[in-house]
Amino acid sequence: MGNLSSSRAQWRRGNPMAAHDRLPADLRRWMIHAALPWSAESALRLWTRALRETGCKEAALARLTAAEQRTLARDRASSIFD
Repeated sequence: MGNLSSSRAQWRRGNPMAAHDRLPADLRRWMIHAALPWSAESALRLWTRALRETGCKEAALARLTAAEQRTLARDRASSIFD
């Protein structure tokens, strides 16, 4: 039970499922199909910023998808040299 006794066990506070349930419906639907395991906090942070800057839900979702694609591309590139 190393993970339960590590300092990382304290890292995540609160109830992640409740945080997910509080997300806007459009964002929850996007997360269901996401390729990466987004936390509710990080997804909401990107979503809120994109909505503030664009004022458009579709543009906010497109930004989330683009951020995810950049992360996947970076992960693919780094795994080539492992």
